[in-house]
Amino acid sequence: MTKQPLTIALFAALVALTGSSAQAQDKAAPAKAPEKVAKVPAPAAATAGKDIYPKAYFDVLLKERLSQGQPDSPELRNAIRDELNTRELLTREARKKGLDKNAEIKIQMDLTAQTVLVRAYVADWAKANPIPDAALQKEYDTIKSQIGDKEYHVRHILVDKEDEAKDIIASLQKGEKFEKLAERSKDPGSKVNGGDLDWNAPANFVKPFSDAMVKLEKGKFTATPVQSQFGWHVIKLDDVRDAKVPNYEEVKPQLMQRMQGQYLDSYFKDLRAKNGM
Repeated sequence: MTKQPLTIALFAALVALTGSSAQAQDKAAPAKAPEKVAKVPAPAAATAGKDIYPKAYFDVLLKERLSQGQPDSPELRNAIRDELNTRELLTREARKKGLDKNAEIKIQMDLTAQTVLVRAYVADWAKANPIPDAALQKEYDTIKSQIGDKEYHVRHILVDKEDEAKDIIASLQKGEKFEKLAERSKDPGSKVNGGDLDWNAPANFVKPFSDAMVKLEKGKFTATPVQSQFGWHVIKLDDVRDAKVPNYEEVKPQLMQRMQGQYLDSYFKDLRAKNGM
């Protein structure tokens, strides 16, 4: 019965987009600037004339490995040389067998080349269209306002029928334990913990649930069943505390990634529309 979390966990969850947004984010993430390639003397085993690949291949792979955090060293350079030499030898053997002429393999090669080109273009577009700080701040303020200034530690029992919920409330009024009655709940995630939903902001829940929750006094349960699209709830408030919201600088990178995905989604839609798609 919960929505996407909008507390501290929300800021991380918000960047976990689905569908084209998720794909756009992955593609839009600016590539980490490669570290400057240090001049490390070539080991004796990799002397000039023994390598059978273009030097540009080596430079690209070395920059890629360094950008991934691998330290520059003779061992890394040797490993790249070995990899490139092996690749070239295997490529030659594949061509001897005519595999490069195979229709399906040619399509796979074309798709791979297309992927590299698209990734490069999207990264370039994202760099040329940065998210304004004002837009990021506005998004942060919107989320913060949705979270509110309070968090609630709440329990619930979820059932299919109103009469069943009323029966549970009657049992609570007679002194039966909420935790015991929670075994009747159809919410598998909370029933094993006495209906416990832990600490949450009101915005984490569907509106009928949150509206009823915030009206409760600490230690009290709802006197009438609360209906949502999930069924009928009996809600108990255990405690209330001030909300703990991360500051803007802490979540700025996640917000930027999320909004970059939104910007790319809009750009992709416009591009398809311009091409009659």
